[in-house]
Amino acid sequence: MKPIATKTTILTTPSNLTSQPPLDPPASAPAPAPTSDHVTAKGGGTDALTAVKAISPDSPAKTSVEVNADGADQKSKNTANKESATAMGQHNEVEYIGMNETPSPTGAPNNNNIKRVSIIPLIFLIFYEVSGGPFGVEDSVQAAGPLLALIGFLVFPFIWSVPEALITAEMGTMFPEDGGYVVWVSSALGPYWGFQQGWMKWLSGVIDNALYPVLFLDYLKSGIPVLADGYPRVLAVLALTIALTYMNFRGLTIVGWVAVLLGIFSLVPFVIMGLISIPKIEPARWLVVDVHVVDWNLYLNTLFWNLNYWDSISTLAGEVDNPRKTLPKALFYALILVVSGYFFPLLMGTGAVPLHRDQWTDGYFSDVAKLVGGVWLRWWIQAGAAMSNMGMFVTEMSSDSFQLLGMAERGMIPEFFAKRSRHGTPSIGILFSASGVILLSWLSFQEIVAAENFLYCFGMILEFIAFVRLRMKYPAASRPYKIPVGTVGSVLLCIPPTILICVVLALSSLKVMVVSVIAIFIGLVLQPFLKYTEKKRWIKFSTSADLPDLYNAHEHSESLVY
Repeated sequence: MKPIATKTTILTTPSNLTSQPPLDPPASAPAPAPTSDHVTAKGGGTDALTAVKAISPDSPAKTSVEVNADGADQKSKNTANKESATAMGQHNEVEYIGMNETPSPTGAPNNNNIKRVSIIPLIFLIFYEVSGGPFGVEDSVQAAGPLLALIGFLVFPFIWSVPEALITAEMGTMFPEDGGYVVWVSSALGPYWGFQQGWMKWLSGVIDNALYPVLFLDYLKSGIPVLADGYPRVLAVLALTIALTYMNFRGLTIVGWVAVLLGIFSLVPFVIMGLISIPKIEPARWLVVDVHVVDWNLYLNTLFWNLNYWDSISTLAGEVDNPRKTLPKALFYALILVVSGYFFPLLMGTGAVPLHRDQWTDGYFSDVAKLVGGVWLRWWIQAGAAMSNMGMFVTEMSSDSFQLLGMAERGMIPEFFAKRSRHGTPSIGILFSASGVILLSWLSFQEIVAAENFLYCFGMILEFIAFVRLRMKYPAASRPYKIPVGTVGSVLLCIPPTILICVVLALSSLKVMVVSVIAIFIGLVLQPFLKYTEKKRWIKFSTSADLPDLYNAHEHSESLVY
């Protein structure tokens, strides 16, 4: 049975008195009508007119709120909307739009002609943001042996991946726009720290992306030795970067479906290897451990690198079809896919072949495939690794470039970063990110992993602070997906990953620490410099009028209606 809507009109105080609670409906207000719920609030001016529409996914009944207030930037919020914990699969479809705009299916402004990313491509985009398959997990066996490697990929997701994915689901649906975690931190801590978050996360993303051409060539060099070093390797890195950058330029929808195809191609050989290896498995090999010869720095960095970056998908939220409903589901399915894609290949690989810990390094799964199934399976694993690194490259670059677009739309960086190509992609952001990848691709695998982990840790600390602060400051804000815990629970949720962050930072080498601290310092002075150039009008900055005001609109309201 469909619910019956009602109609109510409320006259509020003028906009210069918005610090006071909303008034009760006056006695002279028109009587309720039985067809729609319409609330009108009038302020002192007539220039700004916006609309907030809440649409229930289970019913055609609609609620609209018209606001007439002083100034184009002042937006009045309805504080009566008290949100409770939202169960999985239930979502409050709340969209912030202008009166003259057509509501988009995602909430992303003025991009209705751009194809949106659906749930299947989104799952594989998250898969490649975080994992890409078991390529690169071999170092965990070399560092700690089979037992600790297997335990790590079972326990670590509950310490790190699950909390990060839950926070991403809540915050990503609360702020479904390009910019993601930059917008979260800006809303909670202000634009200065939002910029620092964007700087550290973008830099760590570019450093991370520089790793994939290295891994790609590491897997191919055993079959093509000329790619091991020298000019052929340099040219291969350049050619690969240019080709994949062009794919990003052509559109996120293409990237999403390419990720689906690459994911299937990369994972199928491990399924075949697992089936073939069953008769050769010796369970005793899984129990080998020697805590006295564990390289804890390599072990933790390998686990951390392979199970982080769940929040990266938030920078694409403005490009997703119905993100408030799609994003939580996609994160859940991607979590299962990622953990399974790590654990079972490790289980089969370590159980089916004799243990030589020193050989378990980048690309060793291809050798395991040859021992288990033959040369044909080895070539498939190598080709799958190459395809996987292509998938990780294009998805990481998409997140990095759309993050720059989101920051430009918020006026944090110059306006030209917000320019889109005819395919809807941030062309300047893509070129900027590709240039960073090329400059950093000369680093070794271990140096890249350690450096990006260090910067990523600082960014995650800001995210945890923003998550808890928004829970405390705006408890009644619209959260289409809400983690079913209170303020104390949200703090406890962040404690285990924060402890892990401290351990990873403490184990960093002096070289990585010095380089990372210098990078952080650059960000601290870069933001004031950019504001100075804006003040002097040397470079043009602008803030998109289609986005809600994060800093002023909520001063007198508990509700962050988006």
